[in-house]
Amino acid sequence: MIMVEKLSAEDVATALSTLEGWSAVAGRDAIQKSFRFKDFNGAFGFMTRIAMMAEKMDHHPEWSNVYNRVEITLATHDVDGVSERDIKLAKFIDGI
Repeated sequence: MIMVEKLSAEDVATALSTLEGWSAVAGRDAIQKSFRFKDFNGAFGFMTRIAMMAEKMDHHPEWSNVYNRVEITLATHDVDGVSERDIKLAKFIDGI
């Protein structure tokens, strides 16, 4: 089993400065971002690509979808906070 470590608040702030549009979740050790697409197909296709990577990483986002909007929250439940896994998945998401 691969050990995962919780990032310090300083490390999370540094990582957020490299991620466009991601922000800390108020009252929780997690990061979030909202996305809008032309239509439902665009949103669902985006989510499908993330789901395939998340499964490979064994690291799954919290998310919701309403028509063309996708809201994503990333946190590592094993450490009750943000880990390098969340930053890696956020970078993948931004690359889509």
